[in-house]
Amino acid sequence: MVSAIVLPCGAVAAEERDGSDERGLGADGQPIVVTGHALADPEKIATLPVVVLSGDELVHRRGGTIGETLDGLPGVHMDNFGAGASRPVIRGQTIPRITILNNGADVFDASSASPDHAVVTDPLLLDAIEIQRGPAAIAYGGNAVNGAVNLIDGKIPTQLPAGDLTGSSELRFGRADDEIGGATRITAGVGQFAVHAEGSFSDRDDYDVPDGYGSDRLRDSFANAHSYAFGASWITGKGYVGLAYTRQEAEYGLPGHSHVNAVCHTHGLDLHCAAHGGYGDPFGSPDDHTAYIDLQSERVDLRAGYTELLPGIEHVRLRGSYTDYAHDEIDGPSLFTRYTNEVWDGRLEFTHKPILGFTGTLGVQYTDGTFTGININDMHKPFTQNGYGFDGSPDYHTENVGLFLSERRRFGPIDLEFALRKDWREISVTPPPFRITLSPQYEALFAGWYGAEWRQVLEDEYVDWFNERNPGAKHDPLSASIGATWNIANGYSLAVSLGHTERAPSVRELYARGNNLATNSYELGLASSNPILEEEGLDAEDVLETSDAINLTFRKTGGLLEFEVGVFHQDIDDYVFARLIEIEAEAGIPHNFLIYTAADASFTGIDGQMSYRFSQNSRVTVFGDYVDTNLKTENDNLPRISPGRLGARYDWGRGPLSANVEYYHTFKQDKVALYETPTEGYGMLNATIAYRFAIESGSELELYARGTNLTDELAFVHTSFVKNQSPLRGRNVVFGLRHTF
Repeated sequence: MVSAIVLPCGAVAAEERDGSDERGLGADGQPIVVTGHALADPEKIATLPVVVLSGDELVHRRGGTIGETLDGLPGVHMDNFGAGASRPVIRGQTIPRITILNNGADVFDASSASPDHAVVTDPLLLDAIEIQRGPAAIAYGGNAVNGAVNLIDGKIPTQLPAGDLTGSSELRFGRADDEIGGATRITAGVGQFAVHAEGSFSDRDDYDVPDGYGSDRLRDSFANAHSYAFGASWITGKGYVGLAYTRQEAEYGLPGHSHVNAVCHTHGLDLHCAAHGGYGDPFGSPDDHTAYIDLQSERVDLRAGYTELLPGIEHVRLRGSYTDYAHDEIDGPSLFTRYTNEVWDGRLEFTHKPILGFTGTLGVQYTDGTFTGININDMHKPFTQNGYGFDGSPDYHTENVGLFLSERRRFGPIDLEFALRKDWREISVTPPPFRITLSPQYEALFAGWYGAEWRQVLEDEYVDWFNERNPGAKHDPLSASIGATWNIANGYSLAVSLGHTERAPSVRELYARGNNLATNSYELGLASSNPILEEEGLDAEDVLETSDAINLTFRKTGGLLEFEVGVFHQDIDDYVFARLIEIEAEAGIPHNFLIYTAADASFTGIDGQMSYRFSQNSRVTVFGDYVDTNLKTENDNLPRISPGRLGARYDWGRGPLSANVEYYHTFKQDKVALYETPTEGYGMLNATIAYRFAIESGSELELYARGTNLTDELAFVHTSFVKNQSPLRGRNVVFGLRHTF
């Protein structure tokens, strides 16, 4: 029983779960680990590990968000933002330098645009979570430079259920936030068809915080969510094709949010946070309202996987999706912004039979998406009467084509793998609709000034001004990685990988221009008349983040002693980050003026774990991670870098009873950016106990309890944008009841 199982496997192929059923149990009734195709066939090899969280450990560890669920695994932290939004941080970096996938296809939401935006999924409905790095992640492009997190679920059946009907249900009750949650899933087989239905809900109030914070509960840390999905597949001896519809809704608070700085604006490189002239507070109301996000996401997925479909092709895999995502950001009675993301995405992969001893996969991906919402904070204000201008939010349209290839071969004790991907991405920006509400008297004046076509003249002037500040951008990144594993003997192996990754800037990094109230900052993007780039004679298309990395992994599997230790170093040219220009506190709350720019940086670190099995029933594991950064061309440090961590866990199990206790210490982070403050270290004590009852017809019932932060320590997360306003939960115990059949 370990919280994370590290295995040498390659790209994920959820459909190749041989010998498993809906419950995640193997033929012997023990929890199984969902792995990739590389492990299903011993002749297929791969060089770098995939961290897999599945089975009972996933059930017991999962929280309301993916970041909270994965936090504590070696090399993985989270950027806490209350209970509703927290993203995983891998080796010091988070979205957009890690990619979130659902069964090998991108998850399209708004989590890359701001840390208060949730990753759209429900951990209660997941079979497994995999973290891929190295050649396995290259197939997903430059945004997976620090890894790809793959969320595996069963909403599209890939095999007929055992006994024609399988399912599970679960209820959870949490003390610290009065959590009530539950999920149910069922899969039925009818001939060659399998149908699946699932649903979940979770209601959590503001959570308890330790007394040292100054209040019993963290205001606006509530989170409520529910989701449902229906899927069906046609399954044959060669493969399957299936379709699913998913709808998810959530409402969660934004601790630390304030709108007093909505008045902030710039005069050149000077930030000014007082109303004057045409600059005013778009809210004009007290700052004591609850701020929250109301989220809705609908998605249709098409998946297929077939073997021996074409001559020379061992496997064909298809992924297609349509996503319609939207969320409203609300402050008291005011809807101040709305984000949307409508995306069509398709991915086709061909795994060929051995050629000169190499097996591999060739694939193509096409993505067409329209994103809206950034730089808007005044949707609640009616359009000016007797005025003219843009009314609404710009559309940021992205079209991307990607080609990728991975190949692998075994040379005696050496496993070799390489992968590459080339992308062609173009972003175009469409201005909002132009609106005129002039009175007849003013219309006559404008006609005298501009002529009979005055309406078109005004609109053309505004559009030209908009296009100058929001130019389109084309980037053609190329990423490649090569890795080798030397399988020494007796379970020992040594792996090395070299990677070159190019990442194009995200929409926010390119086009930010205005206040981000969630992070108390005024941001200016690379393409938004950026004075730093202009001074250097560059434009946004000249910025392509380029990383050259080396990873060394030493591992031992089997026997009483097992371990895996990874050492890594990344040199990054044109690392895109938000440079501090000024801190303005005129409105009462400090507001950072940040300009996105590019600099040279490096990341160096170590992470891993070592376990020793005392007997078949007990094991002790030591784990930890550390990352150090260097911002080479700036007199500053990179912000929100995860601190070092060291911990130990003892697992015990006998028959139907299992338990574990875990303690880890997160060290102080005092290497901070100019606008940050040091963050004190903290210790975290967690424990789990579970008992499984066997009932009739092969069904099982499990009762479990998991306690976190049992010492009730006040803990602040350095990786969070709102660390001082959003401490971690205080002492919490979650009770769960799970039934599988």
